[in-house]
Amino acid sequence: MLAPTELHIRAALFRAIRTFFAKQNFLEVDTPIRQPVLLPEANIQPLRAGDYFLQTSPESCMKRLLARGSGNIYQICPCFRKEEKGRLHLEEFTMLEWYRVEASYLELIKDCRDLITFVVGELKLQFPQLAEKNNGLFRYLNEGDCFQQRLFTVTEAFATWCPLTLEEVLAKECFDEMLVEYIEPHLGQGELSFLYDYPVSMASLARKKHDDPMVAERFEMYIEGLEIANGFSELTDADEQRQRFEKERELLSKMVGEELSMPEKFLADLNKLPPSAGIALGVDRLFMLILGKSDITEAVSFAPDDL
Repeated sequence: MLAPTELHIRAALFRAIRTFFAKQNFLEVDTPIRQPVLLPEANIQPLRAGDYFLQTSPESCMKRLLARGSGNIYQICPCFRKEEKGRLHLEEFTMLEWYRVEASYLELIKDCRDLITFVVGELKLQFPQLAEKNNGLFRYLNEGDCFQQRLFTVTEAFATWCPLTLEEVLAKECFDEMLVEYIEPHLGQGELSFLYDYPVSMASLARKKHDDPMVAERFEMYIEGLEIANGFSELTDADEQRQRFEKERELLSKMVGEELSMPEKFLADLNKLPPSAGIALGVDRLFMLILGKSDITEAVSFAPDDL
């Protein structure tokens, strides 16, 4: 359980996030946590809630709001993913998700740096004792209270640090293992790192690059070797999205032991989606790094063992 002082810091983090988006005229929305049908992603196993699923993210409902003209939106909400347990994972966690209309993943990269700079700066003002310790993210601030950043394409990162080429990794179907072992430890050390331009096979909901259809406009932000956010330019072609979902749905159905439905209402709205970019950021992981902790259970009000 968090101590009272840490509860105040966590509440201040939430206020700072909301202030950041209010200053940019984003609309805060809320969507159902229980959903009858989920977007099929084979690498994410959902949790059941009766005949429904607990959301793994608010993506489906938020995109449907975009399709109806909501404009720029954001949400802070609980999400659930089965069997995600460990030093950096919880089955129930807090997610920040936001969408920019008429934007690409490049604008979201700027959003990330601006957001982290703003919220850490606000906490530095409100809790100077945190900054005085010079730990957590506060030690990364330069003289202008800003963060340095570096960008690496996925191809560049694998060529620099991995013993296998990206092509070999994809052929051997060991992308995630190689990423964790050889790439992630080099990312976000003293700076914000952005790994971008993923293979299309690693980005089922992202738009392909116009000049390279083998690559998707997707990125992940890293701090201290830890993935904090995942964003991309949105795929708005319902026919192409359906084709991508078919493979994901087949794999996920085998995993959960039942035939899963296709998200037809989502697909029906997808063609109405304006050119947009969306991103999900792990609030608990960010708070863990702000406090200078090494275990995510030290960054939430109640850890599973506290219940």
